[in-house]
Amino acid sequence: MTNSVPYSILDISPIPQGFTVTDALRNSLDVAQHAEAWGYTRYWVAEHHNMIGNASSATAVLVGYIAAGTKTIRVGSGGVMLPNHAPLVIAEQFGTLASIYPGRIELGLGRAPGTDQMTARALRRDLMGSDDRFPQDVQELQHYFGPIQEGQAVRAIPGADTEVPIWILGSSLYGAQLAAHLGLPYAFASHFAPEQLLDAMSTYREMFKPSDKLAKPYSAFLMNVVAADTDEEAAHLFTTLQQNVIRMHRNTRGQLPPPIDSLDDFCEPHERATAANALRCSAVGSLQTVRKEMQHWLDLTGANEIIVTGQIFDHQARLRSFEIAAEAAKGLRLNSKV
Repeated sequence: MTNSVPYSILDISPIPQGFTVTDALRNSLDVAQHAEAWGYTRYWVAEHHNMIGNASSATAVLVGYIAAGTKTIRVGSGGVMLPNHAPLVIAEQFGTLASIYPGRIELGLGRAPGTDQMTARALRRDLMGSDDRFPQDVQELQHYFGPIQEGQAVRAIPGADTEVPIWILGSSLYGAQLAAHLGLPYAFASHFAPEQLLDAMSTYREMFKPSDKLAKPYSAFLMNVVAADTDEEAAHLFTTLQQNVIRMHRNTRGQLPPPIDSLDDFCEPHERATAANALRCSAVGSLQTVRKEMQHWLDLTGANEIIVTGQIFDHQARLRSFEIAAEAAKGLRLNSKV
């Protein structure tokens, strides 16, 4: 029997060249409102800092903005980079959101800083041991979201007893092992770092320990989707993301560039190959092409859910891409690994 596959969106609120942060944030809300109508399960925003092409740095604030403008879709972080923050602050922020929008807020947590080291120091001041404390910080957050215990000195108000759902995010085996150990859902960032995707997914399933939060493993993977009415149009739109990845490797980041007719004049062959490797977990094309690629990666990973992301210069083309992606996802089937 075919099981329906949940499909969701990760957004970094990209700022296209010639546009403003305000434009990017309004576009994100517009995408979320359409996504709700198209049947997407959740809408996540990602924490990045000191990047002039992304407007999602104040993640909790943006989650509140998206939740206020929608009605039913789950809204959360994909993710909050926990080493940048004190767990109590995140508990209060997301506890407040969960109190305003009960049953709709969730918290994905990452271990990376989501920026360069200099900016990371500006965020947290003291980075000594911050990565090493990630497991303890996750458990501290769980404690704050639970019922207040007798004699508990430090409480998250709001936050206590909200039981905000927590996901572990990652791009290596570390996050898979931690999510399995804590019995939490897991999402892999294969949209930019696909190397350990399959190993991480199998590790998570094999090591999973049931918890009071989750009885059996639940995993998702992220993939780039650039969809259009034709394969040729989608390939043209995809050059925006290809340029972005190449510029990242050159350390020349900027705002989201418009698509170009050919990458040959933009980059060297080895740069194009590097981008292709980083972006190999992608579906680029028309409805049938995108559905085929989605199913391929779903079968490879054995994941329970697919989370799509798409950096497309033109907002209307971006909306159309997510609309086609939703239609493609409705035809997916879970495989026997789940």
